[in-house]
Amino acid sequence: MSAMAESFNRSSFGRWINSPSGRIFRATAGVGFLVAGFVARRRPGGKMSLLWGLLPFTAGAFDVCYVSAALGGPLRGRECRGDGVRAGKP
Repeated sequence: MSAMAESFNRSSFGRWINSPSGRIFRATAGVGFLVAGFVARRRPGGKMSLLWGLLPFTAGAFDVCYVSAALGGPLRGRECRGDGVRAGKP
């Protein structure tokens, strides 16, 4: 894991965003963007909102962290949190 990804995952924001409440926030924000995009789907901003909404929605729904992955760290939220990694669980 890169130093930047490790720093992000250990930060208070990184720990929160990968926590259960952070997952709920990401999924809810994603749904909000998707709904707004659907309402304005005939406009360019609506289409952009639909596309953008997929990122936080899938991040929350599937417990993935795109920021960590972009920084060279793990994609799975469980690995970002360290759940089961130290105990040798898959």
